[in-house]
Amino acid sequence: MQRNDSRAGLDRRRADVAAMFDEVASRYDLMNDLLSLGQDRAWRTQTVAAVDPLPGQRILDLAAGTGTSSAPFAAAGATVIPADLSFGMLAEGRRRFGSLPFVNADALWLPFADDAFDAVTISFGLRNVENTGAALKELLRVTRPGGRIVICEFSTPTWKPFREVYQRYLLTMLPKVAAVASSNPSAYDYLGESILAWPDQRTLADRLHTAGWRSVGWKNLSGGIVALHRAWA
Repeated sequence: MQRNDSRAGLDRRRADVAAMFDEVASRYDLMNDLLSLGQDRAWRTQTVAAVDPLPGQRILDLAAGTGTSSAPFAAAGATVIPADLSFGMLAEGRRRFGSLPFVNADALWLPFADDAFDAVTISFGLRNVENTGAALKELLRVTRPGGRIVICEFSTPTWKPFREVYQRYLLTMLPKVAAVASSNPSAYDYLGESILAWPDQRTLADRLHTAGWRSVGWKNLSGGIVALHRAWA
């Protein structure tokens, strides 16, 4: 009975996260651009370069949202599968990028065969998964031997004075901007809280290694506001 209760609680939390993203789907990319002062475009470019897509490769873009992160992989000739837990995000993605094969997927139970992908990537979604270690193992399961993972996620600024300013921004300015521009301001309260609770660069690298990934490394972007982790299966 305890195991069933635990699974039911997990399902409720997943449903709550999905519902939150359903509500912000239509303005999600706009808000990302606004709140990052346009830096999200550079972060996406760096992520694509780290994945290094080639024609004919199969790439899983997990937590793909509206597909903005997936489109560059398709443009490079790769077969990309944009996957997301939120049906609202998937609907918006299909409206914008109708040629992409969007899939509803949970990071903890991916609906793909073992060794299905040459590369897997997730941008700004891993911190929303209930069990980071289990998700990293599941991503490893669907990656072929020698394939790679690229994670683009908020992280910890490396310079202490800047880190303190950034933390104040997350707690004070971000909610104010979201209150004016977002369709669901409370979702951006969660955003700031989840960023502050997320582990630093080294800790995430250690979790990747523990999950079974090899040659783990990372690159800081925007002074460590974001970190780009890369590893191999």
